[in-house]
Amino acid sequence: MKASAGQSSASKNRYTAALLIEETLMAILFEPIRVRSIEFRNRIVVSPMCQYSAEEGFANDWHMVHLGSRAVGGAGLVIAEATAVSPEGRISPGDLGIWLDDHIPALSRIATFIHEQGSVAGIQIAHAGRKASHDAPWNGGAFLSEHEGGWKTVGPSAIPFAAGDSLPHSLTPEGLENVIIDFHAAAKRALEAGFKVLEIHAAHGYLLHEFLSPLSNFRSDEYGGSFENRIRLLVEVIEAVRKVWPDELPLFVRISATDWVEGGWTSEDSVRLASVLKEKGVDVIDCSTGGNVPNAEIPAGPNYQVPFAENVKRESGMMTGAVGIITSAQQAEDILQNGQADFVLLAREMLRDPYFPMHAAQQLGVDIKWPLQYERAKRP
Repeated sequence: MKASAGQSSASKNRYTAALLIEETLMAILFEPIRVRSIEFRNRIVVSPMCQYSAEEGFANDWHMVHLGSRAVGGAGLVIAEATAVSPEGRISPGDLGIWLDDHIPALSRIATFIHEQGSVAGIQIAHAGRKASHDAPWNGGAFLSEHEGGWKTVGPSAIPFAAGDSLPHSLTPEGLENVIIDFHAAAKRALEAGFKVLEIHAAHGYLLHEFLSPLSNFRSDEYGGSFENRIRLLVEVIEAVRKVWPDELPLFVRISATDWVEGGWTSEDSVRLASVLKEKGVDVIDCSTGGNVPNAEIPAGPNYQVPFAENVKRESGMMTGAVGIITSAQQAEDILQNGQADFVLLAREMLRDPYFPMHAAQQLGVDIKWPLQYERAKRP
């Protein structure tokens, strides 16, 4: 679209207005967005992805390069993988940990580098519950017994996730209190390490999700039965975390918005939960799905989880993140244009292409700043 030299003033104004509309329609993915005191340079989020590459919970060069390269690539927010709040909260022996003060320096180095690239550093804190003590996926992912280097698992009820897993111990009142204390301490360490976004992992069949879902929570005390009781542990964890996580910093919660199984956690439950969490100081609901039972039939495909983010956003008024087989710039842009979410989280696509934001900007006709070291490659 070009204006000729002889165009009238009114025609030029119409041309300018059309250009503005065109730019608006194609730029939401790269518009800055503010949550509390933090401004993100765009709406692209590197979803937390387990690397199974730590030793005793300690981050190493792999984590620095993995997370740092995604910040160099232009993402607005880079979230470190599910980081265990206790040794028994690890999915595998290779999970990152944040249960020791000694874990802080290596994590701090990563957070500092991410911020130096203009991205925001986030970290997801987690407890794997009954899905803990498993081998890395490339080793088959089988349950590890104690003599194989595993450990005893815990959950809301003494029900294993899958055949072949050991029977988890049902958490006692003292055990529940320890979980809350562990999340509180982890949040404090995350702050000390310099992270600006904290995400609590309450999805994918891990401990907090196990309490939410009637498929895994068969308790008869104040933490089981009714909706209010089943969400109690998550609410108490959030309350404990908010005591140390500053008011000016964003708090995300990742949920599985449905179990995909009749009688399980539902989309309606997620909306109801979001309304509660909004009052507890949660800013963004990161909407994933599934993971709590092995036999769920999940209709995975492009955008298959986006309607859940849209529903939570519309019905609760919460900001949401959409995740799940989002692989192209236009797909991500359309989600935002349609008002279905506020952030777009990418996982496998970011593994394939650490520089997705750079490429997406070119595809959408948006000029973004590249690292000075890479500027000479910005134009063909």
